[in-house]
Amino acid sequence: MPVNPLQPGTVLHRPTPIPHPADAGRHRQPPSRAALLDVDGLHVRYRTRRGLLHAVDGVSLSLQAGQTLGLVGESGCGKSSLGKAVMRLIEPAAGTIRLDGVDITHLGPAGLRPHRRRFQMVFQDPGGSLDPRQRIGRSLRTPLDLHRLGTPAQRAERVRELMLQVGLRPELADRQPHEFSGGQRQRIAIARALALNPALIVCDEPVSALDVSLQAQILNLLSDLQQRYGMAYLFISHDLGVVQHLADRVAVMYLGRIVELAPRERIWRSPAHPYTQALIDAIPVMDPRHERNAGAIHGDLPNPFQPPAGCSFHTRCPHALPVCREQAPALREIGPGHHAACHLHGEAAGHASQIVHFVRPAAAHEAEPRPARAAGAYATTAT
Repeated sequence: MPVNPLQPGTVLHRPTPIPHPADAGRHRQPPSRAALLDVDGLHVRYRTRRGLLHAVDGVSLSLQAGQTLGLVGESGCGKSSLGKAVMRLIEPAAGTIRLDGVDITHLGPAGLRPHRRRFQMVFQDPGGSLDPRQRIGRSLRTPLDLHRLGTPAQRAERVRELMLQVGLRPELADRQPHEFSGGQRQRIAIARALALNPALIVCDEPVSALDVSLQAQILNLLSDLQQRYGMAYLFISHDLGVVQHLADRVAVMYLGRIVELAPRERIWRSPAHPYTQALIDAIPVMDPRHERNAGAIHGDLPNPFQPPAGCSFHTRCPHALPVCREQAPALREIGPGHHAACHLHGEAAGHASQIVHFVRPAAAHEAEPRPARAAGAYATTAT
């Protein structure tokens, strides 16, 4: 384990690694004292020329220290807006965001400053988040400079340590972003997020711009860092197959709302919402013995400026009931730690025999326990 170059009192020490709790799927409505992050009834709206867009519509979720919550859905479902609102990069229209029990929803820059070190973000495009004119070492040192942590010598040593932690040789710190590959730039972005020892990192599609082999390297790096330092991840992705390798729990979003929230194993083995089932069916499987229902999502994503009445998914759902067109389903618990917003699991289904459970046979891509490493595991030696 790397030794922190800074003296105690500079508050740049690493937290003790936090093991994953045995019950990773317990969802709360009232804020949990144990939760690192609590989001309650969050709304994000954008005023555009076409009208008012409800990007996030009343989302509530929690994330425990040391865990990973995967947030998945199609492009335009609001997952990135939710992540940016949690980071306070955009102002929420309503709802609350609590970090370690502190309401940070409407704090100004001065009020947020003491909390900024607790949560950081890794963006989809590292090239867009790195200054092209600034050497990498300077980019990694900037957070330390802004928070006035350590002496210049200690900051330089910290930069060296960060590069080693993400598998890059320290002598590369004098290079500029364009001299690195896409995977290396994403490692640099992760190193910068680690600089202040955050308790929470929001990862917004961190591997979607990379090829499969590089995706595996970055996923394994994130997993190793979490096991070593115990930070929590809010991992945003459109690909359930990617989330499989990292998440303890999975939240599925559709048109600004969470339609299913469950432990990762239950999402894969018995998805409760037709949209979740369709996302799983869309994942390619190399084994020809497993039949797939590819193309299960019929029709186009509805106009987000004029979402359909009732359940927003009823226009594409093969199991839609009459009530689905009239009444929006609430997110309700249908099993231990398993929540779904679907009339097929409520009184509207009529009786128990009509309730649809999407129980799936084991498939080649299904997680039994969580894979220790993604395919194409990266070498820990510096590159």
